[in-house]
Amino acid sequence: MTRAEAEKILLSMTKSQSLLRHMRTVELVMEAYAEKLGESKEEWALAGLLHDADYEAFPDQHPNIIVEQLRQLGEEKIAHAISAHYTKWNVPYNNSLDKALLACDELTGFIVACCQVRPDGITSLETKSVIKKLKDKGFAAKVDREEVYKGAELLGVDLAEHITFIIEVLRKNKAELGI
Repeated sequence: MTRAEAEKILLSMTKSQSLLRHMRTVELVMEAYAEKLGESKEEWALAGLLHDADYEAFPDQHPNIIVEQLRQLGEEKIAHAISAHYTKWNVPYNNSLDKALLACDELTGFIVACCQVRPDGITSLETKSVIKKLKDKGFAAKVDREEVYKGAELLGVDLAEHITFIIEVLRKNKAELGI
């Protein structure tokens, strides 16, 4: 599947600019992790781009709609990773793609939320500030902290290093992302 084909699927189900930006941020982080780990940048980026594609249009069926579409297109590896991007769905983590998508989804959204309350956005955001905000359950309360910690653990990365990596990726793309 090409990115253009994936984007067409995405835009058929998602109109919210905030949600589209979230998927773009996860796409960028996943692509960077793939490069770092010697994995398929295209495949990992598409998993990031499409992981919440059906969330707006079919919230009660998420992620089953996008997973089924991807399976019909022969994209089983991406479909499985998307079906596993929340631990409470009890889908096994078979490979590093599955683990990385889990590790990057909630935390990337949380880091973007941290940027939104800073006068200079991501420009001066530091890892220690994100860790402090993670401890504040009132900040970005919808972000499941368990998912953040479990994702880093499954991926086998130190949480602080993981946060730093994501901040660096987002900082490189701050103009496009508006953060």
